[in-house]
Amino acid sequence: MAPCGEAKWNFGAFSLKETISLMTQSASEVQVRRATADDAASVASVLRQAFAEYEPLYTEQGYAATTPGAGEIATRMGQGPVWVAVYIEQIVGSGSVVPKPEGIYIRGVAVIPLARGLGIGRRLLDEIQRFAIAQGCTRLFLSTTPFLNTAIQLYEAFGFRRTNDGPHDLFGTPLFTMEKTVALVIEEERGNFHLTDAPGERLHTPTAR
Repeated sequence: MAPCGEAKWNFGAFSLKETISLMTQSASEVQVRRATADDAASVASVLRQAFAEYEPLYTEQGYAATTPGAGEIATRMGQGPVWVAVYIEQIVGSGSVVPKPEGIYIRGVAVIPLARGLGIGRRLLDEIQRFAIAQGCTRLFLSTTPFLNTAIQLYEAFGFRRTNDGPHDLFGTPLFTMEKTVALVIEEERGNFHLTDAPGERLHTPTAR
């Protein structure tokens, strides 16, 4: 199931300059909001689309755990906040967290292939980081697989670093943990509050909500 029509995302007929302009305009039209129970099926669809190309690299159980259905997504909403990225009334990205004693655990960050390159992953992480700061949490952490290179690059650019903490596999699929200390980011942002960045790529100054 592909909720986005090809015509909305097909920039092949345009020059490079026109393509960049269209993508910048598209990025400005993406909205990130908290998910509701009615979004569960769409979030499940985003996960399936985002991870489909990597399915052969997962074990069967590992892939099933990575791409849960709408029922499991609804359960996750009861465990912690879920956010969605919306473009022209279509959900094109998602991410969620579980507050734990050791920090804010991030899971299910995904963007459908046709919407990549618009800074959506970064905006989802921005939203998660603001939530962590509002909760008074200083540690963000997540588990990822070594073959998700683009996601790893995003996490590293956002300040995450690999640790030796477990778990080290998901039903036989290799995993490693990455973490970020929010307090360090706060100090960094205090020194860079005057910087302006491309739409969706800015680290927001933390404010309690």
